[in-house]
Formats: sequence, structure tokens, C-alpha cells
Amino acid sequence: MSGSKRKPFRTRLAQYLKGETTPGIDPDVVREMAKLLEETGLSEIEVERGGVRVRVARETAQASAPAPQAPPAVLPAQNVSAEPAPKQGTVVTSPMVGTVYLAPQPGAPPFVTVGAEVTDGTVCIIEAMKTMNPVAAPVPGRVVEIFVRDGQPVEFGEPLMRID
Repeated sequence: MSGSKRKPFRTRLAQYLKGETTPGIDPDVVREMAKLLEETGLSEIEVERGGVRVRVARETAQASAPAPQAPPAVLPAQNVSAEPAPKQGTVVTSPMVGTVYLAPQPGAPPFVTVGAEVTDGTVCIIEAMKTMNPVAAPVPGRVVEIFVRDGQPVEFGEPLMRID
């Protein structure tokens, strides 16, 4: 846009997300998405419109191995760790970055609780970009641990629960 003043970035981004424009990969879009990552604490964000996909991700401090602490048997049951200690069973992990919901709606009973038997139904929902994505039990069994809280932000691959 030579000589003319550009619209504020958030206005251009809003137009892009509504499908009113189809820009190429605008460096301002990447900068604003990086700024949103910092503001929200997320580790990645991706937007796609009209065949143009922009994904911005940042490294987290979790890349280094944590120093060994007390054995897991000593830790309280409420412990929410990035990676549970190796145990038998299947760990259900988050298929995407988003917010985990353990119940279908606020005030409703949770999909599963510790001790519940599951077959292949929904065990939780991950909300990503205003879309509710059901997460199904990958194996039949009994839920023995839930590693997340309702409404908690989760990362791709983060452990959600363990099924024996």
C-alpha cells in the first residue's frame, strides 16, 4: 500500500478471520499472533483462511528435564504433572492445543470420573478456536487417573488421563 495509510493490524486480522480478505503471509499477522501467544500463555496458534495457513509456535521451558524430586508415591493425589511416571495402562493425550472440558456443559456431570468404566465413548472435550472436539477413549478399561482440571488450557500431546 504505497503512500496510503494501512488499517490497524487488529482490524486487518479481524477482516482476514471473517473471510473478508485473503492476504498472503503478512509479517504483521505473524507478529500479532506471536504477541497473542505471549498474552495468552499458549505455545502455538494457527489460523487458516482461503487456503493460506499461518502457524506461530514458541518453545517452552519444559524442554529441559526436570530435576528428580520425591518418588511419585509420596506426591499428593492432586499432583498435575507434565508427564506422569511410567505406569501400566494407556495414557489419553490431548490431540491439540486448547481448553479441556471434563463435562458436556457447565454444571453437568463429567463424562468420566476416576474409577469409571469406559469403552469407546467421549472422555472429555477440547475446545480449540470456538470448536468443541470430542476426545474418545482409545481403549476400553477403567479410568484410574485424571491429570487435568476442567477448563484447564492444554498443549498438544499433554496427558489428560490414564485408563487401565
